Amino acid sequence: MTSTNTEKKSGKPGEGSEQSVPLSLRLFVRLVQLWDRVRLARLVRAHPGLRIDPAASSNLAVARWELGKNVRIVIEEGVVVERTPNALRIHVEDGGELRIGRDTWLRTEVEPVHLIVYPNGRLNIGTEGWLNGCLVSSKQEVTTGVRTWIGPGTHVYDSDQHDFDDTTPEQSAPVRMGDHIWVGARVMVLKGVAIGSHSIIGAHSMVTHDIPAHSVAYGVPAEPHGKVGDRTRVSAVVGN
Repeated sequence: MTSTNTEKKSGKPGEGSEQSVPLSLRLFVRLVQLWDRVRLARLVRAHPGLRIDPAASSNLAVARWELGKNVRIVIEEGVVVERTPNALRIHVEDGGELRIGRDTWLRTEVEPVHLIVYPNGRLNIGTEGWLNGCLVSSKQEVTTGVRTWIGPGTHVYDSDQHDFDDTTPEQSAPVRMGDHIWVGARVMVLKGVAIGSHSIIGAHSMVTHDIPAHSVAYGVPAEPHGKVGDRTRVSAVVGN
């Protein structure tokens, strides 16, 4: 199913001139968007801690929302997602906090996106992010910086997820990812890791310890194998 949101920036779903689209289709799209805004308004009324900027995509209405009590969720302007029902899962348990920063693309065309926050956990997605078919799970705290890209099939965990055995309880530690990072496909990022700004993590890697800024790292476990320059102006859109 294609996106019905026409508010997005170049390279994101909805790109293109409305003038080339038949009037009947434009009217249909507007009706769908209006209905989606009504659905989002109902969701916000049902969860007082949820705030969705009016300039965020109306396609958020078809996401799979699983919200507990006393959650605090902020979705900022320009956040976009394809209009594929249930392809975006937002699961926030009691007391959890989620922020999705301005102009972030939650891309579900390849694989679903799962954002999971356990009780009293915190997940902060920085501005202009690109989460492409990935899973991010927070039991304590996960933070991504400005223009962090996370590739399809990648999982980010700040916890063991379970007790190891009867005498070794589950451990959690914050995951912090800097600005202008590219994490490739099928990567595993584990608890307590910090990835420095302007770094690239190669596909199929497992990040078990800190990666310095401006590093290209890969392997199991991921180790630096080279240097990366300034990624401030690198485009996520193919062809730019």
